[in-house]
Amino acid sequence: MYAQIKEELRRRILDGTYQPHQQLPSEADLMGGFGVSRITVRQALGDLQSENLIFKIHGKGTFVSKPKAFQELGQLEGFGEAMGRHGHETYNRLISARTVKAEATVAERLGLSKGASVTEIRRVRLLNREPISLDVSYFDKEVGDKLRRADLARQDIFSILENQLRVPLGEAELRIEAILADENLAQLLAVQEGSPILKMERLTSTQDGKPVDYEFLYYRGDAFQYRMRVGRHAS
Repeated sequence: MYAQIKEELRRRILDGTYQPHQQLPSEADLMGGFGVSRITVRQALGDLQSENLIFKIHGKGTFVSKPKAFQELGQLEGFGEAMGRHGHETYNRLISARTVKAEATVAERLGLSKGASVTEIRRVRLLNREPISLDVSYFDKEVGDKLRRADLARQDIFSILENQLRVPLGEAELRIEAILADENLAQLLAVQEGSPILKMERLTSTQDGKPVDYEFLYYRGDAFQYRMRVGRHAS
């Protein structure tokens, strides 16, 4: 029963029924609403607190927190895959999908000649209905033309590449740095100009080492974090 209550409260938090910093119903109200004992309610609330979805203020009650979403870097996976595993709702707002001439860096990273035609896809990623990142992705024109016909609003590009285009992904090279939001990023991500942004440059290759996806990901620093576990000695 406590697990069912926890999942129902989590759903209400993630779908916006309970807003950030809103006070949750009292333990007595939750006991009456779910028809359970106090210990069952407290167990459910304890788990939600350990997940940083709620916080308690002594003498005042329990409130909804606004935790940072996170993604582990130990595994290559799409944003929707990672967030879905934690119960988050994701959606992609397609800004543009067009053919452009490859700049020097894009061409070099994709193994193409400078000025070659490439597909550029720009999307704002929404997490629980709030903008969390801007993704700017580049592909050679053959792959890009196929991606433009796919459902870019609801699917991860990694999923489309593997399941629809039969492109076996292998590994990715990552570079992460901190930047400040310019006017365009601030508008797209609903933050103040000059807000902290996590910028990731990622080159993803197929299992045989061919570069297939070169992208720049810009995440809101106030709402997202990367996590990684590392050992003392290299394997």
